[in-house]
Amino acid sequence: MQDKATHPQWLDEKLYPFQSHFVEIAGNRIHFIDEGQGPILLLLHGNPTWSFLYRHIITRLSPRFRCVAVDYPGFGLSTARPGYSFKPREHSDVLEQFVLALDLHEIGLMVQNWGGPIGLGFAGRYPDRIRFLIICNTWAWPAQGTKNLEWFSKIVGSPIGRWLILNFNAFVNLVVPFGINRRLSQAEMRAYRGPFPTRQSRLPTAIFPREILHSRDYLTEVESNLVRVRHKSTLIVWGDRDTAFKDTERARFEQLFTNHHTRILKGAKHFVQENAPEQICQEVLTFYGPLLREYADAASLRSERISNG
Repeated sequence: MQDKATHPQWLDEKLYPFQSHFVEIAGNRIHFIDEGQGPILLLLHGNPTWSFLYRHIITRLSPRFRCVAVDYPGFGLSTARPGYSFKPREHSDVLEQFVLALDLHEIGLMVQNWGGPIGLGFAGRYPDRIRFLIICNTWAWPAQGTKNLEWFSKIVGSPIGRWLILNFNAFVNLVVPFGINRRLSQAEMRAYRGPFPTRQSRLPTAIFPREILHSRDYLTEVESNLVRVRHKSTLIVWGDRDTAFKDTERARFEQLFTNHHTRILKGAKHFVQENAPEQICQEVLTFYGPLLREYADAASLRSERISNG
């Protein structure tokens, strides 16, 4: 594992003022942020985003939490090995090896977009490492029969959709602004475009749309393993203006997870981390209240023991 002193020129360090870390996982050079101390929050992005999506949340919560935000191979500052598939099953396998390499336990897992199938797939395989779940606009079951997801996959995952993504970075240039309820600055858009400057580098973003339907076997496995985490304390934080994941998906999660609390983010579109970071952080702080007090008491006791020699 090693640190990186500087960020790429396209990344404004005022927007992303974090120390970068890297670890090699299965031949991939994985980039991640590891900020703060306290209960672990493992923050998982989707397509076509990366850990930059969580910058507001990391800044607000790292004084009370250990915030770990990872980039999948081919996304953000992570580099994929030759022959990497960029499919959700392999991303989830890499995530699994990442968690084991860092030996993370008692994880609060926050997922959104493809982070849901990737992260909840891992959680179902390793339920003993999960303490809490924070679920934002996502899904975790086969998409067949869900019209909005089927429509999106068939159109954006078509040869035309793939051509537009590879040649014009269409997923970043169109989908990201459409899923945010404010106008991003030029520096913010540079940060989202930066990982995908060439046709080859955009391949990871072009594969995901098709896999909404074509990863049915993997999504079936994710769904079947949810029973292993359905008793975990779960915070559902849901943007109500998302055109991808709607009330039906939220209600399905509410039915699946028996110990949940739901907060509706009024006016928030798909990328809720950009739309409503303050509200999300307040909900997380409230949700974690008793555990944060435990950590504070333990830290105070350690400090007292040190002072008393």
